[in-house]
Amino acid sequence: MIRTHDVVIVGGGLVGASLAIALDGLPLDVALVEASPPGELPAVFDQRNLSLAAASVNALDALGVMRELRAPAGPIRRIHVSRAGDFGRVQLDASDYGRDSFGQVVVARDFGEALEARLAQLPRLVRYRPTRFVALDGDDGATRGLRLATADGELQLRARLLVAADGTRSALRDALGIAVRRHDYGQTLFVARVRGERAPDGTAYERFTDSGPTALLPRGDRAWGVVHGVPTAEAEAVAALDEAGWLARIQQVFGWRAGRLLAAGERQAYPIASAVAEGLVAPRAVLLGNAAQTLHPVGAQGFNLGLRDALTLAEGLRAQAADPGDDALLRRYAHRRGEDRERTLAFSDGLARLTGNPLPLLRPLRSLGLLAAARAGWLQAWLVGGAMGFRGDVPELCR
Repeated sequence: MIRTHDVVIVGGGLVGASLAIALDGLPLDVALVEASPPGELPAVFDQRNLSLAAASVNALDALGVMRELRAPAGPIRRIHVSRAGDFGRVQLDASDYGRDSFGQVVVARDFGEALEARLAQLPRLVRYRPTRFVALDGDDGATRGLRLATADGELQLRARLLVAADGTRSALRDALGIAVRRHDYGQTLFVARVRGERAPDGTAYERFTDSGPTALLPRGDRAWGVVHGVPTAEAEAVAALDEAGWLARIQQVFGWRAGRLLAAGERQAYPIASAVAEGLVAPRAVLLGNAAQTLHPVGAQGFNLGLRDALTLAEGLRAQAADPGDDALLRRYAHRRGEDRERTLAFSDGLARLTGNPLPLLRPLRSLGLLAAARAGWLQAWLVGGAMGFRGDVPELCR
């Protein structure tokens, strides 16, 4: 027998799990297709540091995820931005905007465990795991079919709405025939935990260089989360550095803004490339998160944008749950996501290209930009609004 669900979410990572939680309580039969077996977290829940914007924290609080964190989050109370070789810097303080913080830093693994704890509290959610999407299997107008590979053989399902939340290399997006624009930034991103002589004070540092961006993020465990971009040609040499060499490299980038760096944890490396889907919806199907758009990590916009995707879809289904795959509903979803998506993509890509370009002619222009951002209240307010996740038509839970 082929089982039919109202909503089938393919992908149990950050965005797919968040959508499943957001749909709880609606009169919908929801299924989550996950590649990881019970008791194991998806690979995305590793030691990466997630900067949750204030809008994301609001929503995750409302969804009951934040209270499930077993490790403390690190509040971002100040943001310090500079570029090596350029004049000027930008310093933003949340208290100037009547807020305690711009957002919070959590470790991806801790966040994954909190999501899993919430998913376990949803008795109506059907979870297929470990299960892998294989192919689409027909469209009868009212449902879409899909075939899944399980440990016991092939499984067939039908869905009134099919959600692709299966990441940058989305097999479901490819099966739907939605094209993707890709760009390789020629950079590799290293992430690690670093302990310094001083505990973080709530300041998030972003330092740009010719070779890529580097950030020091205030974690909640009295350590820093390091995000360090290097040209791909140098990645092998950076990976081979011993602990002292690695710390010296990060210290050279930041100087002594955060004090002396004393010890470092394991490093993980990721290639930096963007992948932007040319459409967000297809008949009875929708793309979310990295399946819809994978961004350059500068500015930490990726997951926050994907979460707003999920919350906007959940909001639309809350208003019209009778047919979750209705064409008009999906068109409204794509329209609502348009402004936030385009502005965030332009900001992320533009910032990565501008700050990483070593041409001497750009240095005075960048310096003027930093000086303007430091002095112009309207420009700071625009930057702060974007950093906190308030772009375009913001989902209600984010507010």
